[in-house]
Amino acid sequence: MEELSAVNPAATGAPAVARQTRFAIGPVTIDRVVESEYARLDPFELLPDLTPALLEANLSWMAPRFIDPESRRLIINMQGFVVRSRGKIMVVDTCVGDCKPRVRKDFSGRNWNWLDRLRDSGVSPEQVDFVVCTHFHVDHVGWNTRLEDGRWVPTFPNARYLFTREEFDFWRSEAGRPGLARTGDYIEDSVLPVVAAGLADFVPMNHAIDDCVRLHPAPGHTPGLVTVNVTSGGERIVMAGDVLHTPLQCRYPNWSTRFCADPAISRATRIGFMNACSDNHAIVMPSHFPSPSAGRFEREGGAFRFRYVE
Repeated sequence: MEELSAVNPAATGAPAVARQTRFAIGPVTIDRVVESEYARLDPFELLPDLTPALLEANLSWMAPRFIDPESRRLIINMQGFVVRSRGKIMVVDTCVGDCKPRVRKDFSGRNWNWLDRLRDSGVSPEQVDFVVCTHFHVDHVGWNTRLEDGRWVPTFPNARYLFTREEFDFWRSEAGRPGLARTGDYIEDSVLPVVAAGLADFVPMNHAIDDCVRLHPAPGHTPGLVTVNVTSGGERIVMAGDVLHTPLQCRYPNWSTRFCADPAISRATRIGFMNACSDNHAIVMPSHFPSPSAGRFEREGGAFRFRYVE
């Protein structure tokens, strides 16, 4: 694991975040590209099963790394990943984005300057070969597009954007409308312009990008959610998207979030995922875990502990 340049959260109004990190597995490298990271989310908004008593019972290990002990807000990381494999450059998840009109105030019209941090990792938008969105929530598709002369245009003009049909169809159906009403119609400004430009490829949920990098189905949080799995030489790193959002879900694996399209399927996916990753000792990168985000699941009674790879 290699340290990169410090992340400067310019114009976010957030405190400084941890240094970016690079992971290598065989011929593949993975760079974290952080958009913002601070104590931003009320845990009771996220987790319907959480009670004040349970929060107090877990503060001793949650604070200060995962929750701010004063505000009692979860420390949430917004980030994407740059994967270099077999001579190709892939971006996995594109965060919230700049200048986007959103219902949620801490997302609306912000200037996070994430592209500057992407360039700090050695990548310009024109160099990217593939963009993978683990799913179509507002904080995973924002930089799919950028504003140019009053129009939303693809940020990565030479890339193929890999979307699953299950995800696209859900957000274009009546079932997806409540989620868009909650946040603002990010499909309109961050997904449809990519399709209109002819840059979208609809791929199966188990699509192999190359012999080291492939997608794996992880439905529930959304119908087309995928993880991105890198394997080489018997080792494995998984960019887990939103299979889980906070280490509280390791302690309480049955807890799905208020934002899960199907909480029961999400629960089954999460428990199966943690069991499998514990068995094969995979390094896991959940999208929203605080820096450095990567760690391993260890069984602890009938639950799990997330132990960071420092």
